[in-house]
Amino acid sequence: MPDEAFRTIWLKPDDSSIVQIIDQRRLPHEYHVHDLKTWRDGVAAIQDMYVRGAPLIGATAAWSLYLAALHGESAIDEVRRAAAELLESRPTAVNLHWAVERILLHTDTASDDAKLANIIRADAEAICDEDIEICLGIGRHGLLLLEEISRSKCGDTVNILTHCNAGALATINWGTATAPVYLAHRAGMNVHVWVDETRPRNQGSQLTAWELAENGVPHTLIVDNAGGHLMQHGQVDIVITGTDRTTRSGDVANKIGTYLKALAAFDNDVPFYVALPSTTIDWSIADGIKDIPIEERDPREVVETYGVADGTPSIVRTAAQTTPVSNYAFDVTPARLVTGLITERGICAASEDGLATLFPREAGV
Repeated sequence: MPDEAFRTIWLKPDDSSIVQIIDQRRLPHEYHVHDLKTWRDGVAAIQDMYVRGAPLIGATAAWSLYLAALHGESAIDEVRRAAAELLESRPTAVNLHWAVERILLHTDTASDDAKLANIIRADAEAICDEDIEICLGIGRHGLLLLEEISRSKCGDTVNILTHCNAGALATINWGTATAPVYLAHRAGMNVHVWVDETRPRNQGSQLTAWELAENGVPHTLIVDNAGGHLMQHGQVDIVITGTDRTTRSGDVANKIGTYLKALAAFDNDVPFYVALPSTTIDWSIADGIKDIPIEERDPREVVETYGVADGTPSIVRTAAQTTPVSNYAFDVTPARLVTGLITERGICAASEDGLATLFPREAGV
């Protein structure tokens, strides 16, 4: 169960000109706090995956714009300059665009440069506080699904499979896919999480497994390709993943490999749910396969891996130098394969009508 005081991003206690984050590249072998002193540090943290997960990426962008306003000669000009680069840093996660556009509104209304940094700081803090409440809402609604499974199994262990990291580390606290698990564990339910390693960046093995262990939640790490086998043998009761962008029709973009889990779940009649804050819904598009931009990342992520050898953190290469590499970071799971969407306002069908029942204003109903 996450400590209520836990945060993935915060102002340095004795210096409000510095934003601090957990350098997630070093987990699980080293817990290191990294300082963001300029907005360019924020861009680097997003691009190089010091921070990961759509909600945390959005919050990091907001705090980066605070740093831009704080340190720029002309706060408004510097914020707009920083916003342009932040928008290019990670193309798939819609929270990034949502947070930047929200903060940019203040450049149109701020009366002078001196006040802009304080206004942006207050809104960045609000974005973080809102995300915590959103994740708790997701957790409460998702808990109902786990309680139903637990009753049907007469209290036996509920086995949840997840992919990538949609935990506290991907948000400000609690996570999206993990929030129901943490609340279930807190309530005394017998839960167990199958953790996909999630190649190539190993967000499952290095982040999800780490935070579940820190919170005492039973879990087992599996290779990405084992999920279908476990489903065939009745060892998965429910799949819950997160998402970086969801269309108004319910198509879901998430870490590469999510689509294959959805196909296996569909073939084995295992419910496949996606936990998402409303900030990850892209109301402007309907066809996820055609319209969601899929980020292609550095090939080195595929052929190099981070670990510990003889107690020393190191990076090793696993393929020949001449091997061609493709590194798509995300895939899109069509709405027809999604059993339901778990949001802070409730659970709905993965469809335009389903989302409109929970978000009528946003859907234009």
